[in-house]
Amino acid sequence: MIQSSENELPVKPEIHFKQAAQEDAVTGKTTQWSKPFIIFFFSLISITQIYAQEIKTEIIGKVSMVDGQPLRAISVSLLETNRQTLTDDDGNYQFEHVNAGNYTIKLQILGSKEIRIPVEIKTGETATLDYQLTKENIQAIQEVVIMKNTNRFSKKESGFVARLPLKNLENPQVYNTVTKELFQEQVAVDLGSISKNVPGAGVPMIANQGRVTFRSRGFETEPNARNGVAGAAFSVIDPVNLERIEAIKGPSATLFGKSVASSYGGVYNRVTKKPYNSFGGEVGYVGGSWSYNRLTVDVNTPVNKDRTALFRLNAAGTFEKSFQDLGFTNSLAIAPSFSYQINDRMSLLLDVEFNQAKGTSVVRFNPYTGSNKIQSIADMKFPYYKNFLGDDLAYETQMMNIFAQLNYKVSENWTSQTILSRARSTINGYISAINGKTDSTASAQVMVGTTSFIATNIQQNFIGDFHIGRFRNRMVLGLDYYNNSNHFDRYHTNTKVFNFVHPSADFRVNRSIINALTATSTMRKENNSDNTYAAYVSNVFNVTDQLMVMASLRVDRFQFKGVRDLVTGEIKGGLSNSGTQAGPYGQTALSPKLGLVYEILKNKVSLFGNYMNGFNNVSGADINGNTFKPEYANQWEFGVKGDIFNHRLVGTLSYYNIRVDNILRTNPDDINYSIQDGTQLSKGFEAEITANPFDGLNIVAGYAYNDSKFTNANPSVNGLRPALSGPANMFNFWISYRISDGKLKGLGIGGGGNMGSSSYQTNTQTAKVIIPSYKMFDLGIFYDQPKYRVGLKFDNITNEKAWSVRLTPQAPARFLGSVSLKF
Repeated sequence: MIQSSENELPVKPEIHFKQAAQEDAVTGKTTQWSKPFIIFFFSLISITQIYAQEIKTEIIGKVSMVDGQPLRAISVSLLETNRQTLTDDDGNYQFEHVNAGNYTIKLQILGSKEIRIPVEIKTGETATLDYQLTKENIQAIQEVVIMKNTNRFSKKESGFVARLPLKNLENPQVYNTVTKELFQEQVAVDLGSISKNVPGAGVPMIANQGRVTFRSRGFETEPNARNGVAGAAFSVIDPVNLERIEAIKGPSATLFGKSVASSYGGVYNRVTKKPYNSFGGEVGYVGGSWSYNRLTVDVNTPVNKDRTALFRLNAAGTFEKSFQDLGFTNSLAIAPSFSYQINDRMSLLLDVEFNQAKGTSVVRFNPYTGSNKIQSIADMKFPYYKNFLGDDLAYETQMMNIFAQLNYKVSENWTSQTILSRARSTINGYISAINGKTDSTASAQVMVGTTSFIATNIQQNFIGDFHIGRFRNRMVLGLDYYNNSNHFDRYHTNTKVFNFVHPSADFRVNRSIINALTATSTMRKENNSDNTYAAYVSNVFNVTDQLMVMASLRVDRFQFKGVRDLVTGEIKGGLSNSGTQAGPYGQTALSPKLGLVYEILKNKVSLFGNYMNGFNNVSGADINGNTFKPEYANQWEFGVKGDIFNHRLVGTLSYYNIRVDNILRTNPDDINYSIQDGTQLSKGFEAEITANPFDGLNIVAGYAYNDSKFTNANPSVNGLRPALSGPANMFNFWISYRISDGKLKGLGIGGGGNMGSSSYQTNTQTAKVIIPSYKMFDLGIFYDQPKYRVGLKFDNITNEKAWSVRLTPQAPARFLGSVSLKF
């Protein structure tokens, strides 16, 4: 009976329990409590396994464009759970810890129809739900194109250039981009080094408080646009938070106004880094010649569980000495940014640029031209490696730029974009220049005191992508308010004359000398401010799928509030002898823009032409009391754009002609007044290519030819090329090869150069100061891995001497070494 019952027991559990039972240490018998313990133990394991399967239950997917390129920062919602997330840079999204059941995924893409997709998920499974757009759609607000593996230096698509969902090939305007990947490979640590990749930028001009200025189509252009709106910075701009630079060519007042952001040559737009929806970052160090030390950090993290609130911090600290005998600069930059997808229709972006710097003025030499002769800075014997002003004559600058952008999807076809930008720069201390008195002597001029600039820009844009019948329209309607306020409290001092050809060994201008002269110096204590109110509209009309017409118009009302004397407290009024007006005045300007694009090969090659306009407000009146009108620049341009071989070859060829009218010139009948009939022409040809012939090889090259001259001006300059317009011919290139497979994957070498013909610092009928042509070459070696990057860079390897338009000597051969750790 017992035997029979034992034979009826299941064999495996019995064996299992026997093996698992333990013998009592004293009696040697199996303990009776072990069986329930073992049952509980295995039950716990089973429950844990089931729970683990539930944890792994998730929904993942990827959102991409019609050509397979990923869409980043797209709002993805899981409707039944009220959960929301954003796609990452590769277009991926994920919802974890989802219970089994039926759900609906909603994709909310600005400028596109709302997309709802049902999905069923089972316990312990991962549901994969990818979505690819069925037709072309580039976002008006979001940056969506992240090119992988091909032509890593060409990321042309932008929502800033036209403020519309417009591809480069559809845009009748020319613009160049310099990507973060390119200037990282080049170990380009300042805006001047980055700008070497822009055709026609030339040798950067560094102003006395550290700000940088470039040439564009014969005109001075500053990088004072930030994320498409005014972001003035009268100080050092650190590139630590830059995603790319966009050099938008030609007079662009229709969309960018006539504020400091735009010139007749174009707009330099600084596109900043944005937060992304995963944790990561990078810490880097760069060291090199002349005690150069730079530490950078870039940290990004989601703030909430659903990764709809994101935070990113970029910061840099830099110290360097001048290659000259005196001079230094040290700076600290901090740039936090925060983005929040408030709901599936509304998103908010906040970011800040803070920079604080202390340094000495770079050399700015104004030669003596009273001898009325043709001379070259290379032959003047002005010392290349000497700075006559001491390190105790330092300036301090502080910049705070605040930027906020609220996007709201009004409907399937319209998006609202509200932007607030506040820029503040202050300069304290000593700013200097050296003015020639004879062919061998000079005097230092030093400004002492405080200067501050505050600019506020508020924009409201409505961006639409809609059809009228079968015709597609992409339109932006905008209102723009810009306020500028300046404060001056400074003295202009001039030192005794010194011999710069044979200076005494210990000669230098120091703080005690300047302070002693301040009491008898010219004083400037005043405030001035102005307001600009503007409205604009721009529409791209598709006649066919390949033929597009752009029509745009801006009306701009400028109100100058006058100059307030801080000593008397009064607003200055009336006209000076030269016709300059210090009192309040107002001007209205119209700025049209027309464009035509025909894609002869859809998404590959397009022909384009444009008419664009820029303007500048001019104060005062002529001898008869007639109020001056705004100065106008009108451009005609045509060319071809290409993006072929799966983005491996991207380029632009264009010819432009710019005519500036209403320029003031001296009245020939009375030199105390001006007349407004001057003209200037600037025409030329530009070419740019970025190529990736095969994996690992990247080529960036540009050429710019510019022919500028005054055509109706004062007799002293009429018919001549304007001084400070830069070289007529400029060429730039960078070629690099990176091993893409094998044990040495990521190892690469690159080299490039910049060349320019001679130009002028002064160019009149009787006196000319020539800046010689230049050829400057760079070489770099790098090793880029997923967790780290190291690089070596040799700038100006031939030790070429070169000068900016302010006759500032450029650095000789320089070595830089960099290392970055990624996480």
